[in-house]
Amino acid sequence: MPPLRTALLQSSGQLGDVAANLKILDEAAARAAAGGAGLLVAPELFLTGYAIGADIARLAEPAEGPSAREAAAIAVRHGLAIAYGYPERDGEAVYNSARLVGADGTLLVNYRKTHLYGGFEQDWFTPGDQPVVQAEVGGVRVGLMICYDVEFPENVRAHALAGTDLLLVPTALMHPAEIVAEAVVPVRAFENQLYIAYANRTGPEGDFEFVGLSALAGPDGTARARAGRGEELVTGDADPELLRRSRDENPYLRDRRPALYAGLV
Repeated sequence: MPPLRTALLQSSGQLGDVAANLKILDEAAARAAAGGAGLLVAPELFLTGYAIGADIARLAEPAEGPSAREAAAIAVRHGLAIAYGYPERDGEAVYNSARLVGADGTLLVNYRKTHLYGGFEQDWFTPGDQPVVQAEVGGVRVGLMICYDVEFPENVRAHALAGTDLLLVPTALMHPAEIVAEAVVPVRAFENQLYIAYANRTGPEGDFEFVGLSALAGPDGTARARAGRGEELVTGDADPELLRRSRDENPYLRDRRPALYAGLV
């Protein structure tokens, strides 16, 4: 099975301007596809911006809303799968969600962030309750979570046990938490023997300062691709053959003793 070339869009887009952000997504998809990517990952809440406060209620859309249809059209136009973050409205509830659409425009999976970070998110969003969602992209089993979720070891281990090969993490990592991008994410990839595509926002936005440092981390614990601090599109390969060899050589999942861990829950 050939590697799945994966592009990470590191950008904060235009705050509160969904149309402008869809245009940025379209341009990034064109560049990613031209570079041979089969998958593009955009950051957390990319369609609206993160620091939008009460505008979340106005800008949130249903999972099958107009922005979803436009993102699907972008995927079809450029022939690659796309994952992106957005605020999802479902009745009175609003979720911090991420959506993965296939290269043919079909919805592969929609995920609602399960671990909300800080007062801002806890004030405006309802937490999701489904920790593991998966789909197939280019023969690779892809999972989806959002930002703070990846900082919980149990979350990523659940994906490893469910067979996730490539974990997509749209994120909004802020200063001074650079350690998450630089150290935690590669370690999560190593200890769970999977790839992690961690796509961050960048620069100042309201009261927040996003740090960039997006990465495609491999099962060997290294960053197979790494962005700097500014706007950037970086690309790396999620290689099923390398993953197979790494899993053969690394015994973490085989050597687990679950009966000893019952006290954790």
